[in-house]
Amino acid sequence: MILMSMVYSIRFSPEECMLIERYASLHSLTVSDVIRRAVMEAIEDGLDIEICRKALKNYEDNPKTYSHDEVKRELGLLCRTRWFTLRMP
Repeated sequence: MILMSMVYSIRFSPEECMLIERYASLHSLTVSDVIRRAVMEAIEDGLDIEICRKALKNYEDNPKTYSHDEVKRELGLLCRTRWFTLRMP
């Protein structure tokens, strides 16, 4: 499968253009790189917020919590021997 790049047109005010260009120059990036990174970060942030909201709703529906030791024990990461307790990092 061949993936092709897409081209989009965005209108910015002269002040916005100047700000973007100065930022790009300051960080040795192209204007395209600055815009691409900003868009991708905004999308990732939005997805993270949605995941957080779902996790909060799950917690509100079932507020059971577990200690670190309980989780480690459940995952088999906390082993007890006769002479000492072995704690895995």
